[in-house]
Amino acid sequence: MFIDIDCSQMKKYNQNAYGDYFVSKRYPDEAMLIAVLSDGLGSGIKANILSCMTATMLLRFIEGGQIPIRKAAEIIMNSLPVCQIRKISYSTFSAIKVDDDGHAKIVEEGNPEFIWIRNNEVIQPDYDTIQSKTFKNRKLRLYKINLKLGDRVIFCSDGVTQSGLGSGKLKLGLRREGLITLVKDKLAEHPDISSTELSQYIVNQARNIETDRLAKDDISACVLYFREPREALIFTGPPFHQEKDAEYAQIFNKFKGKKAICGGTTANLLSRELNKPITMDTTISIGKLPACSYMDGVDLVTEGVLTLTKALEYLESGLPDIDNAAVKLVKFLLDSDCITFMVGAKLNQAHYDPALPVEIEIRKNIIKKITTVLQDKYFKKVNLQYM
Repeated sequence: MFIDIDCSQMKKYNQNAYGDYFVSKRYPDEAMLIAVLSDGLGSGIKANILSCMTATMLLRFIEGGQIPIRKAAEIIMNSLPVCQIRKISYSTFSAIKVDDDGHAKIVEEGNPEFIWIRNNEVIQPDYDTIQSKTFKNRKLRLYKINLKLGDRVIFCSDGVTQSGLGSGKLKLGLRREGLITLVKDKLAEHPDISSTELSQYIVNQARNIETDRLAKDDISACVLYFREPREALIFTGPPFHQEKDAEYAQIFNKFKGKKAICGGTTANLLSRELNKPITMDTTISIGKLPACSYMDGVDLVTEGVLTLTKALEYLESGLPDIDNAAVKLVKFLLDSDCITFMVGAKLNQAHYDPALPVEIEIRKNIIKKITTVLQDKYFKKVNLQYM
């Protein structure tokens, strides 16, 4: 079971920093994921610092494994100072620790209660209440739940549940009940919607019901979707030992998920070993990148180092509004959950041509950087295999 997770956020109107902070980390060796959403007091820079501190500390406490999530949350709850003016906590938080089998522990303090949906029906789980030893008005909710394939878990800041507060139709705001209705209607229409799309939908809808469509508070929605993983394989670079070309070609050919080839030499190798011709795209390439090619049974065929370098740039900074080979490669990667790179170790002398741009790095280093971005920014599972 794969955990598809994403968080969409919107700053309060007229602020230049997010008052909510989200952090998530996947641990492939332990088949586990931890995510924390914190809401800082107020908005702007001060709230950003408070929520960032809370979320980061809680993640660090939990990830070590030496402190149980309950104890870690208690430490944070009992330690957060109180604003002397407003007499409330400097920040609130929600956190989840879940493995690939669906065994999850969730803690909440001050944030809206999370929503658990199965077969488009809300499940209301039992929980333990832990009273703060330091502050009488603080209580921690601790849940232990077992998630199944198709389940969704939704966390949000009060910028979602209180959106529209004071307006004609929503004098008390959207509230949790309104959010549940909104999400269930969307899932009924699009049952396979991704976590990215659903979280963006929630944030946009919360903003749209505000007066003048201006966010009156920081708005954050985190969605987890438990589903079958989408597998992808990228073959780039010829193997170090040429006598193993046929073996690796068969591994690529028999792969059941989506497949891509990055590199002209690699494409020619697979074409030769699998007896599948390559068809060149005769359209004019966009920008400096060569156009894609086509091979039967392969979802994407691109040039190598140039395209990989540009794809890394797009992964880090965002996709431009064009349709070149690197954009197609990025979309291929982002539409996958578990990505395997088969990276050939044979040196390609073309990469040492002094006429090529200075910023082009050896294929291995580019793939390593792409792996890091996919894991840390997009929460993908990535496996590197050197040949």
